[in-house]
Amino acid sequence: QVQLVESGGGLVQPGRSLRLSCVVDRFTLDYYAIGWFRQAPGKEREGVACSGSSDANAYYKASVQGRFTISRDNATNTVYLFMNSLKPEDTAVYYCAADPTHTESQLMCVHQDMDYWGKGTLVTVSS
Repeated sequence: QVQLVESGGGLVQPGRSLRLSCVVDRFTLDYYAIGWFRQAPGKEREGVACSGSSDANAYYKASVQGRFTISRDNATNTVYLFMNSLKPEDTAVYYCAADPTHTESQLMCVHQDMDYWGKGTLVTVSS
């Protein structure tokens, strides 16, 4: 059974940084599209950062552009989301996802039709 397990969430003060990790089990990450999504209380889930399997450039939601970075380590089958200059509005449950067919980063984040999802990790940004 495919598993994606997120970690690294927690309570952080505004302006600080966090690194989220997502370990992927049961398939090799190399040729998969990867993405991070989030759902804030009372809001719909949204795509935050996505990297298509054949897209050289990752896509970032406008509000996180320049602050968040998505990356992968194929050797350890791990996906990362580096989050800097965190703001209270970044508070949400963050989910990683993977898909074997998506090639374009922006479409992934917009349609969110990924095959595999983690259970999420909560990030709270508050003073």
